[in-house]
Amino acid sequence: MVSGEDTQFLALLVHRGLVLREVAERIFPALQRGEELDRLLVEHTGLAPETVEKWRRTRAGEIPELPGYEILGKAGSGGTADVFRARERKTQRVLGLKVLNVESTRNPRTRAAFVSEAKLLEKLEHPGLVKGYGVFKSGSVYFSKMEFIEGHTLLELLDDGHAFDEKAALRVVLAVAEALSYLAANGIVHRDIKPGNIMLASSGELKLIDLGFAGQVDDAQQAAPASDTTVGTVQYLSPEQAQGGAADERSDIYSLGVTLFHLVVGRLPFQGSDDREVLRKQVMESLKSPELKSRGLSHHLQYFIEKMMAKDAAARYQSWQELIDDVRSQIEGREELDFESQIRARAQRRR
Repeated sequence: MVSGEDTQFLALLVHRGLVLREVAERIFPALQRGEELDRLLVEHTGLAPETVEKWRRTRAGEIPELPGYEILGKAGSGGTADVFRARERKTQRVLGLKVLNVESTRNPRTRAAFVSEAKLLEKLEHPGLVKGYGVFKSGSVYFSKMEFIEGHTLLELLDDGHAFDEKAALRVVLAVAEALSYLAANGIVHRDIKPGNIMLASSGELKLIDLGFAGQVDDAQQAAPASDTTVGTVQYLSPEQAQGGAADERSDIYSLGVTLFHLVVGRLPFQGSDDREVLRKQVMESLKSPELKSRGLSHHLQYFIEKMMAKDAAARYQSWQELIDDVRSQIEGREELDFESQIRARAQRRR
C-alpha cells in the first residue's frame, strides 16, 4: 500500500520541477503496489541514489545545504528567494541567508538583480537597513548573507489583525523615511515600499528588508510590469510607475503614503479584480476614505496621507527631509500635549 509520505514527496518533486509529471504518472501505479519510491526514481529518471537521498534530506531542495552553515529554520519566503536562519560554523554568528529559488536562478535577469541587491546592501550602512555581508555561490545555489532580524513584517502584523494607532503609524513613517532619505542621499530610489518590505524587530527597531527593485535616481530602468512584480506590489505603485515611467524619491514617498493609509485604515486605498484595474485606479481615481474622518484621526495625519499620495508628483513632498520635518514636528507636538495632559491630570488628583 502506498504511503502518504511518499505520495506527498513525489508531488513535491513534481511541484519543484525535479521530476516531470509524466514520469511521476508512470511511477505512481508501481508505488501504489507497494514498490519503493526511491528505487523507482532511480530506475525511471536515471538519477544516482545519492541524489534521491539528498532530495529526501532537503525536502526536494527546499532546505539548502551550504558548506560552513547550519540551517536552523526557514524565516520567510518571497517570490524569488527564501530566507533561512543559519549559524555560521566558523564564527558561530546567527545570520540570515537569502537563497535564490531554483526557478529564479534559471532567469538571468532575476539572478542579476539578486546579485546586485546583495552587493548594494553590502555597501550601505544605516540602522534602518538590514546589513548585508555579500553574495556567494555554492554549486548551482546563489545566496546572500545578511544580518538576521527577529521579528515580523508590517504586512504579517496587518494580516494578523494588528491595529496601528496614529502615533505608532507615524513612527513607522518617520523611521522608514529616514532610511529612504539615506538611500536618496546615495542616489538610490527603492521602488518597492510596502508593509511586506518593512520589518518590526523584536527590539522595536524598524528596518527595510528588501532592495530588490532599488536603482539609481537617474537610472533609465522603468518600473517592472505588474506581472513581474511580487504579489501586492502594484497596490503601492505611484501613478507615474503605474504608467511605466521612471521613479524618483517622490515615487517612494507616494508608496510610503499608501503604506501609512494601510496601517491606519486597515485596507488598501485602491483595490480591484486584477492588477490592471488597480493600476488604472492608481492613475485615474482620487483618494476616498470615509474612515480617515470617522475614526478620530487627526487633520495632520489626513494631510500627510493626501500630500504623500497626490497624483501629481509636483504636489507631493519634494524631499524626504521635508516629510521628516513635518512628521517629526507632529510626533513631538503630540508628545508635548500628552505630557501636559498628564501634568493636568496629576494636579487634579492632588486637589
